[in-house]
Amino acid sequence: MGLLTQAKDLTDKDFDSLRLRLQSLVRSVFPDWTDFNVANFGNILLELYAFVLDVLVVYQDNQARESRLLTATQRKNLIALCKLLGFRPAGARAATVEESFALAVAPIANVVLPQGTRVRTASVTEPIVFQLLSDVVIPAGAAPPIMTGILEDSAPQDELFASTGLPNQEVVLPATPFLDSSAQVEAGNGDYFEAQNFLSSTATDRHFIVVVDQADRATIRFGNGVNGAIPSGTITVRYKTGGGAAGNVNAGTLTRLEGSFADVEGNPVSIAATNPRPASGGSDRESIAQIQTLAPESIRVLSRTVSREDYEVNARRLPEVARALMLTSNEDPGIAENTGILFVIPRGGGVPSQALKDAVKRQVTVVFPNTLTFQVAVQDPSYLPVDIQATIFLRQGANAKRPIRRSTSAGTSRTPTEIRPARSPSPTCSTSCATSPASARSAMGPTTS
Repeated sequence: MGLLTQAKDLTDKDFDSLRLRLQSLVRSVFPDWTDFNVANFGNILLELYAFVLDVLVVYQDNQARESRLLTATQRKNLIALCKLLGFRPAGARAATVEESFALAVAPIANVVLPQGTRVRTASVTEPIVFQLLSDVVIPAGAAPPIMTGILEDSAPQDELFASTGLPNQEVVLPATPFLDSSAQVEAGNGDYFEAQNFLSSTATDRHFIVVVDQADRATIRFGNGVNGAIPSGTITVRYKTGGGAAGNVNAGTLTRLEGSFADVEGNPVSIAATNPRPASGGSDRESIAQIQTLAPESIRVLSRTVSREDYEVNARRLPEVARALMLTSNEDPGIAENTGILFVIPRGGGVPSQALKDAVKRQVTVVFPNTLTFQVAVQDPSYLPVDIQATIFLRQGANAKRPIRRSTSAGTSRTPTEIRPARSPSPTCSTSCATSPASARSAMGPTTS
């Protein structure tokens, strides 16, 4: 007799399969039991056991799937698994844009637009609202009476809490979605500063950490008096919510200035606002697929940048970077020895700004130090143009030429030049429109050409 038992098929674990297996087991133990009629009381018990086993199997399968980083489907479980690795998934990032404010005539006194002034898009149902990050002053007699300021796709929030004086105190911030690194905390014993953890905090360090759950709701956690000081008195928390890729609006769309304005002497003024350039920097929170990719990479490169893959991994740690490719003399003979070119694609596509390229270089040389003898340059990617020609068919009763023109031009470098009716190819489509070939920017992977 072999040491191993005969192989069993454990893939059939639904109710019907379990019921049949129980009936087979009963026949082997009680050969005289032949009545498996539905109304038989013994059969009722068998079906009850099969039902309970079916439920338990589902729970066990779910627990097995959710206990592994690469198979988990629930964000709550992924966050818990990432905590074991010391990895924190990035939340949404707020887009920023330079806004131009203009008066019809030169003011007779200074005109001040205070910090927090709201500017939105023209949409009535779902406007994108930005706030002014700092005061903008149009001086008296300015010619032309135009000034610029920086807007951000965020909303300020203020919350007050009473300290309990107990260790490990927590306060939950109700507004969502929380923007990472936006919390400013003040208590009766002074200002508090955000830290990654309390491992290096002493009893006098006024530190706090932020824990963000699956609903993008933040919890502020304070120390226990040994690692991190306990707050006293009233706790004031100022933070921001908002962000997301939807904030990357096109140029000329932020034109609705909310509120009425006057100069410092009380004379009413009319202000026109617009954004000469599109907003940038906005991104959604990391998806489940991104977390499953980035979390293992976080422990692959701990504190240094040495190999070619290290440069790519550390560059992708920045939330603004979608893809990165490092080339050295091993991949391209035209590159000098002990030098490399790091190509980065910003989240949302396009060309990275100089600020982003500087941040990437600092990330791979200072935050995660590289070898002293190796020189790296961060450059724009080279995109491969792809010509696309498509025919778009509308649903019956739809009349959406303008939305079609807007949606087909999104992500392409040229707006469709023609939208015309055509015969529907199926009963469900009554109208169609055709677009001329549009040159699309496709991130096929950066090259050195």
